[in-house]
Amino acid sequence: MGLPMTETRDPADCSTMTEVRTGVDDVDRQIVALLKRRFGYMDAAARIKPDRTAVRDEWRKADVLAKVDATAASNGLDRQLVARLYEDLIETSIAHELEQFDRTRG
Repeated sequence: MGLPMTETRDPADCSTMTEVRTGVDDVDRQIVALLKRRFGYMDAAARIKPDRTAVRDEWRKADVLAKVDATAASNGLDRQLVARLYEDLIETSIAHELEQFDRTRG
Protein backbone atom coordinates (compact mmCIF):
# COMPACT_ATOMS: atom_id res chain seq x y z
CA MET A 1 0.00 0.00 0.00
CA GLY A 2 1.42 3.38 -1.04
CA LEU A 3 1.33 6.69 0.70
CA PRO A 4 -1.96 8.58 0.77
CA MET A 5 -2.51 11.01 -2.08
CA THR A 6 -1.63 14.59 -1.32
CA GLU A 7 -3.66 17.43 -2.78
CA THR A 8 -1.99 18.95 -5.82
CA ARG A 9 -1.15 22.57 -5.07
CA ASP A 10 -0.10 25.42 -7.28
CA PRO A 11 3.73 25.62 -7.31
CA ALA A 12 3.63 29.01 -5.56
CA ASP A 13 1.59 27.47 -2.72
CA CYS A 14 3.91 24.50 -2.09
CA SER A 15 5.69 24.54 1.26
CA THR A 16 6.98 20.94 1.42
CA MET A 17 8.85 18.64 -0.96
CA THR A 18 5.94 16.19 -0.72
CA GLU A 19 3.67 18.86 -2.20
CA VAL A 20 6.23 19.64 -4.92
CA ARG A 21 6.62 15.96 -5.81
CA THR A 22 2.87 15.44 -5.87
CA GLY A 23 2.55 18.36 -8.27
CA VAL A 24 5.35 17.10 -10.50
CA ASP A 25 3.83 13.60 -10.57
CA ASP A 26 0.44 15.07 -11.52
CA VAL A 27 1.96 17.16 -14.32
CA ASP A 28 3.93 14.14 -15.58
CA ARG A 29 0.74 12.06 -15.79
CA GLN A 30 -0.86 14.81 -17.85
CA ILE A 31 2.19 15.16 -20.11
CA VAL A 32 2.27 11.41 -20.79
CA ALA A 33 -1.44 11.44 -21.68
CA LEU A 34 -0.84 14.36 -24.06
CA LEU A 35 2.18 12.61 -25.60
CA LYS A 36 0.02 9.56 -26.24
CA ARG A 37 -2.44 11.78 -28.08
CA ARG A 38 0.32 13.60 -30.00
CA PHE A 39 1.85 10.31 -31.14
CA GLY A 40 -1.61 9.17 -32.18
CA TYR A 41 -1.56 12.08 -34.62
CA MET A 42 1.83 10.87 -35.88
CA ASP A 43 0.25 7.46 -36.50
CA ALA A 44 -2.55 9.17 -38.42
CA ALA A 45 -0.01 11.17 -40.45
CA ALA A 46 1.84 7.97 -41.35
CA ARG A 47 -1.46 6.52 -42.55
CA ILE A 48 -2.47 9.62 -44.52
CA LYS A 49 0.76 10.83 -46.14
CA PRO A 50 1.11 9.58 -49.72
CA ASP A 51 4.69 8.34 -49.46
CA ARG A 52 7.62 7.99 -47.07
CA THR A 53 9.39 11.11 -48.39
CA ALA A 54 6.47 13.21 -47.14
CA VAL A 55 7.15 12.22 -43.51
CA ARG A 56 9.95 14.75 -42.99
CA ASP A 57 8.47 18.16 -43.65
CA GLU A 58 10.96 20.89 -42.78
CA TRP A 59 8.41 23.66 -43.41
CA ARG A 60 6.03 22.08 -40.89
CA LYS A 61 8.84 21.57 -38.38
CA ALA A 62 9.75 25.26 -38.61
CA ASP A 63 6.07 26.19 -38.30
CA VAL A 64 5.65 24.11 -35.13
CA LEU A 65 8.83 25.54 -33.61
CA ALA A 66 7.69 29.10 -34.36
CA LYS A 67 4.27 28.49 -32.79
CA VAL A 68 5.83 26.87 -29.72
CA ASP A 69 8.30 29.75 -29.41
CA ALA A 70 5.45 32.27 -29.46
CA THR A 71 3.52 30.26 -26.87
CA ALA A 72 6.58 29.96 -24.64
CA ALA A 73 7.19 33.72 -24.89
CA SER A 74 3.58 34.57 -24.06
CA ASN A 75 3.74 32.26 -21.03
CA GLY A 76 7.02 33.70 -19.76
CA LEU A 77 8.97 30.46 -20.29
CA ASP A 78 12.60 30.18 -21.26
CA ARG A 79 12.27 30.07 -25.05
CA GLN A 80 15.63 28.32 -25.58
CA LEU A 81 14.67 25.58 -23.13
CA VAL A 82 11.33 25.02 -24.85
CA ALA A 83 13.01 25.06 -28.28
CA ARG A 84 15.45 22.33 -27.17
CA LEU A 85 12.63 20.19 -25.78
CA TYR A 86 10.55 20.59 -28.92
CA GLU A 87 13.47 19.96 -31.27
CA ASP A 88 13.88 16.59 -29.57
CA LEU A 89 10.12 15.94 -29.50
CA ILE A 90 9.76 16.72 -33.20
CA GLU A 91 12.73 14.57 -34.22
CA THR A 92 11.42 11.72 -32.06
CA SER A 93 7.98 12.19 -33.63
CA ILE A 94 9.46 12.02 -37.13
CA ALA A 95 11.34 8.83 -36.25
CA HIS A 96 8.14 7.35 -34.82
CA GLU A 97 6.17 8.32 -37.91
CA LEU A 98 8.80 6.76 -40.19
CA GLU A 99 8.69 3.53 -38.16
CA GLN A 100 4.89 3.52 -38.28
CA PHE A 101 4.92 4.20 -42.04
CA ASP A 102 7.32 1.33 -42.63
CA ARG A 103 5.43 -1.00 -40.32
CA THR A 104 2.05 -0.37 -41.94
CA ARG A 105 2.90 0.56 -45.53
CA GLY A 106 6.58 -0.04 -46.20
